[in-house]
Amino acid sequence: MKSTNNTLENNGLLSENHLLYIVLDQNFNLSSHVGIPVNGIIGYNFFKNNLVEINYEKKRISVYRDTEKTKKRIEKKFQMVPITIEKSKPYIQSSLILKSDEIPAKLLIDIGNSDAIWLFENESKGIKIPEKNFEDYLGKGFSGDVEGKRARVSKFKMHNFEFNNPIVAFPDSTSIQNVRMVKDRAGSVGSEILRRYSIVFDYPTQKLFLRKNSNFYSPFSYNKSGVEIQHDGMQWVQETVRLETIPIIIGDAVDKRGNNANNNFRYKFVLKPIYVIANVRKNSPAALSGLQKGDVIVRINEKPGYEFTLEKINSLLKSEDENWITFEIERDTQLMKFKFHLLNVL
Repeated sequence: MKSTNNTLENNGLLSENHLLYIVLDQNFNLSSHVGIPVNGIIGYNFFKNNLVEINYEKKRISVYRDTEKTKKRIEKKFQMVPITIEKSKPYIQSSLILKSDEIPAKLLIDIGNSDAIWLFENESKGIKIPEKNFEDYLGKGFSGDVEGKRARVSKFKMHNFEFNNPIVAFPDSTSIQNVRMVKDRAGSVGSEILRRYSIVFDYPTQKLFLRKNSNFYSPFSYNKSGVEIQHDGMQWVQETVRLETIPIIIGDAVDKRGNNANNNFRYKFVLKPIYVIANVRKNSPAALSGLQKGDVIVRINEKPGYEFTLEKINSLLKSEDENWITFEIERDTQLMKFKFHLLNVL
């Protein structure tokens, strides 16, 4: 549903005449894929009139008044990169080295994309999928699930910055057939690249300001298990709480009542997350072990699944080391255990 003439207020920032789209389809649930409550997406109207800084390290967004003093301070600390705003979205010129050829690429700056780079296969422009690749589930969009392939490319250049051997996703043409493309767009640059900077967007003058942070030299990794996990509601879990008792001194005597071991513990019930397997990549370690879509996760490496955040689970599955992972799951009321080896196929 489309709704006009709204007022959006955030921490003193006011946007009037704001356009909203309300998604009624319950199948499109951002929260289940991110693992935290998400009520919606902030878009172009939030950025277009202000200087907006995204600090990935501090997990903070700062909005500055567009003044000469502020701009000079930003220009002193950050490197300026020209961008274009087309159809209310930011694009940046970059280049990639596939094999030995350097190929220019106009990319959408997509903060919401968790991958490093998406490229649209285009043989006439030299954008071809490297021979060493694998099929994978790339994510979920408004048009549904996005399938494609992942591979490494030799180098990615963005202004004066270079990245060696980044992992690139090549979405299947059928997955993006309904996407309205701007002229010459070759793909997207996502948060796996952007998180390596502090970023300032200056939409009015079509500039992007970048400053490297401590993540800049982090290796590029991917989910080696082949299993996608999503949040699927909450459950009540009984936890044991230890009671700290203090002896009571009465005159010269010590009253130790309450120190009985049976009285030192109490139980409480707390809400904890439930995780399920949303997708299993064909011929992946998880698939070959026997895991299936819809399995409810009970334990991971002998620890209760609810003790993990979705971020920690994904970090575990992206480990640089080729570790063994054990999943205990529930399938059709039966408990089952599977073990698989994280393998780097790239």
